[in-house]
Amino acid sequence: MKQISTNKAPAAIGPYSQAIVSGNILFCSGQIPLDPETGVIPDGVEAQAEQALTNVKNLIESAGGKIDNVVKTTVFIKNMDDFGKINEIYAKYFTEPFPARSCVEVARLPKDVLLEVEAIVEL
Repeated sequence: MKQISTNKAPAAIGPYSQAIVSGNILFCSGQIPLDPETGVIPDGVEAQAEQALTNVKNLIESAGGKIDNVVKTTVFIKNMDDFGKINEIYAKYFTEPFPARSCVEVARLPKDVLLEVEAIVEL
């Protein structure tokens, strides 16, 4: 296993890695919508989706991968009513064939953000 770490995505805030490479697979920890440079969390679900997905993209690229090679994502959202808005932003980052995906409504997320995104990528 190889640990991946970049300052272009939020630093780990606990005992975990930003991402791990095992063989030719990259496992990205959940990315919250925290701007890694400023520490700011944007307002609104659309802006938070943009930031979280940008963090995922930056993490993938720091490992030498491409967002086009994402095979699976999991999206944790605070309110399922935001599903449509999140899908609109998500569709800007992924093209057909779209990655497999799970989307789950949760009671609470770190720093009380509105969503978190994790990804599995073939390198």
